[in-house]
Amino acid sequence: MTTAQPTKPRVRRAARLWKYRYHYLMFLPVFAATFLFFYLPMGGIRFAFYRYTPFQPPSWVGWANFEKLLFQRPAFWTAFRNTLTLSLTNLALSMLCSVTLSLLINEIKNRFLKRAMQTIVYLPHFLSWVVVASVFYIILSPGNNPATSGLVNAFLTRWGLVSKPIFFLADARWWTPVYLFISRWKETGWGTVIFLATLTSISPDLYEAAQIDGAGRWRQCLNVTIPAMMNTFVVVLILNLSKVMNLFESVLVLQNDRVLRATEVLQTYVYHQGIVAQSAEYGYPTAVGLFRSVVACALVLICNTVSKRVNGRGII
Repeated sequence: MTTAQPTKPRVRRAARLWKYRYHYLMFLPVFAATFLFFYLPMGGIRFAFYRYTPFQPPSWVGWANFEKLLFQRPAFWTAFRNTLTLSLTNLALSMLCSVTLSLLINEIKNRFLKRAMQTIVYLPHFLSWVVVASVFYIILSPGNNPATSGLVNAFLTRWGLVSKPIFFLADARWWTPVYLFISRWKETGWGTVIFLATLTSISPDLYEAAQIDGAGRWRQCLNVTIPAMMNTFVVVLILNLSKVMNLFESVLVLQNDRVLRATEVLQTYVYHQGIVAQSAEYGYPTAVGLFRSVVACALVLICNTVSKRVNGRGII
């Protein structure tokens, strides 16, 4: 009787694991960090169904926390509306500005100048939001007179465009436009990375054929460049859509009490309810966070479904 031999797939799998053992070893710290900081904390989702504080044992309340956020807390819906408004507007501006900037940079023929421009527009991304907020607070500060005002207010008052300095970040009418401007200044350059990589992969033969047909630069952009970027555009859109409910640091560092109602988003709302509030009741903020995650997942699935129907492919 012959001894049973290991199946060939198992042998091949073991050989492959041994061959790439050092790659898996390098991946191990990343896997451990991901599991520790992203998957392990998901066990805390259960507190969305409890009344839980650090000062007493948790008690089961079922759907009470969700009923509270849906029907008893108007501040939640204000934060939800602000989150969608800021995120979707920022997303639309991000896609528009990133695609436009990548097209403009791609038109630069001088290699040194092109690389220098790429470096310049990438740099703001690597600045901390705390640093960016501090810089813009100084630039936009009202001051008591033109000599002590920030650069913007000094210019506006010197040229008689305003009668008195404006505290842009403490005025609800100005906060959203200023926030969107700061966000685009910081992140637009980084958003061009993938689009520029796509532009460099377009075959020059397509442009030569378009030139032979008499197409100028504008027609080449419309008929060659933009269609070639559409798949990348859809992928980037879906990936960014998955993060539309994650506004936190950029909003928190620019918030203040005078504009809190107009600038409160779900992440800062959870922070204020769960950490800053003296009640320290963690069940309700956990329910808000779970609701936010479900909405973000639904947005991604909807966008992916629309992509499959329009382009015949998605990324999920």
